Amino acid sequence: MKKIITISREFGSGGRSIGKRVADKLGYKYYDKELIEKVAEKSGLSKKYVAEAGEYAPSKSRFSYAFLGRNVNGLSVEDYLWSIQRGIILDIGKEEHCVIVGRCADHILGDREDCLSVFIHADPKIRAKRIVERYGETDTDPFKRLKDKDRRRSLNYKYYTDRQWGACDNYDIALNSGTLGLERCVEIVVGLAR
Repeated sequence: MKKIITISREFGSGGRSIGKRVADKLGYKYYDKELIEKVAEKSGLSKKYVAEAGEYAPSKSRFSYAFLGRNVNGLSVEDYLWSIQRGIILDIGKEEHCVIVGRCADHILGDREDCLSVFIHADPKIRAKRIVERYGETDTDPFKRLKDKDRRRSLNYKYYTDRQWGACDNYDIALNSGTLGLERCVEIVVGLAR
């Protein structure tokens, strides 16, 4: 049985919902906003800042980390945040059965045999429809919003892991929630965990 499940996801693919349902079905602790709260408390940074900087690059440019302010040791606030977040994810992995959404957890816990890493994706049309219906996103073109969020997630993942976000060889399984549906994705992940 897999003790830890990490869920990486494209924006709007339903990965967060899938992760929550998997945790509920398995009786595992669920970490998404809960992780943000832990990191904010330990780091002293605001929850809003942790939510944004803990998973997204500062901008859509691949050079976004090059222009950050750094302390005398060469570390940026983002590097400090990464260090705290990484430590908390490692501690959570040691302590309990859990589902962790995002935050490079698949990489951080990737050497553990009791960890199942999942990537959730879907066609952009399905994801755009989902963010409009679920989040009421109408001020910005939903396709632009998908592209921007996924680009910034990808850059952050690359910077801190030196791996390609969404590349199939980084995960145990990749599921198309648009084709399979959220509930079937939940069933598959739960079946693999058991």
